[in-house]
Amino acid sequence: GNSRIEAIVTGDLVKAQKLADFHGIPQVVSYADYDTLLASDTIDAVYVALPNSMHADYAIRAAKAGKHIMVEKPLAVSVAESEAMIAAAKEAGVFLMTAYRLHNEPGTVALLEKIRTGAIGKPLFFQSVFAFQMAPGNHRLKAEHWGGALQDVGVYCVNAARHVFSEEPVEATATKHQPAGDPRFAEVEASIAATLRFPSGGIAQIIASFGAAAVDGYRVTGSEAEIELDPGYRFETATTMRLRRNGAVEETVFPQVDQFGGQVAYFSDCINSGTPPEADGEEGLCDMRVLLAIEEAAKTGKPVAINSPARAQHPSPDMVRERPVTAKRLLV
Repeated sequence: GNSRIEAIVTGDLVKAQKLADFHGIPQVVSYADYDTLLASDTIDAVYVALPNSMHADYAIRAAKAGKHIMVEKPLAVSVAESEAMIAAAKEAGVFLMTAYRLHNEPGTVALLEKIRTGAIGKPLFFQSVFAFQMAPGNHRLKAEHWGGALQDVGVYCVNAARHVFSEEPVEATATKHQPAGDPRFAEVEASIAATLRFPSGGIAQIIASFGAAAVDGYRVTGSEAEIELDPGYRFETATTMRLRRNGAVEETVFPQVDQFGGQVAYFSDCINSGTPPEADGEEGLCDMRVLLAIEEAAKTGKPVAINSPARAQHPSPDMVRERPVTAKRLLV
C-alpha cells in the first residue's frame, strides 16, 4: 500500500525473470550490476536477504549509495561487521533495519503487551524450541556463510527472550550436538541448547535445531501465571496465545497475516515519515552479541559474559501491520 518492488537482484537471471514477469516487477539485475542499480534513482531502499556472510558487503554498499537498508537476521557474522554497517548507515543518513518480521505481527506484540501490563506477574522463566528438518544442500548448512540452527532459528528465540524480559542478557551457557552419521551436519551443529541469564533474575532456555520435528513456540512463566505463543515463530501459520491463570485458560488465535508484507509496510512508513525503525542496527547487534556468546559457550563449555546497553525501545502496538496473505505465488 505504501511501496512497491522495483527490482530483483539475483544470481539466476532466468528464474528471477520468471518471478518478475509473474509479479510485474520492472527490473532484474545481476549481482555484478548491483552498484549500477544503487546509483540509479529507481529505488529508495534494499532488502538484503542473502546468506549471512554477504550481509555486510551488500548493506554497506547500499548505504554509501544513499539507500535505506533492511537486512535479514542475523545482522552479519561478527560484531565488527555489524558495527561497520551501523556506522555506514549513520554516516549516509539512511535507516538500517534488522528484519524482525515478528515485531510487526499482532500475536507477538499482544503477548509482550500482556506481560508488560502484569498479566503473569513478574516474568521469571522463558522456554523455547524452534526446530525443523533442514533439507540437504541448503546454504544454511555451510560454515562459510556462518550457517547453523542457532543463527537461522535460534535468533528468533533470543530476540523473543530479550523483549519478554525487556532486558539484555548478561551471561550465556550452552551445549551442542553434531551427529557424525548425518552428512547435513558435516560443517554445522544439528542442535544447540542455551541458557541465558538476565539482570532481574530471569532465565531463558532455548533449543534450536535443524534435525528435529517441526516445533516453534515459547512459554513464559511468571510469578502469578504463564503465557505462551504456540505456534509462535513461523510465517506460514497464525500465532496462538494461551494465558493460564488459576486453572483457567484464555486462548486467542490471531489473524494470519503476510508477515513480510507487514514488515515492508512498517519500514516504508518509517522512511516516508522520517521515523527511525525500532528494530534498527543496534537491535540486530544486541542479538549478534548473544549469538556469539552462545557459540563460544557451546565450544568451550564455559559461561560467557554478554555486555550490551539496555534498549529503550521494544515492539509496540503502533508497529503492528496486518496485511492479508496473498494467494498469488510462484515457486521457481
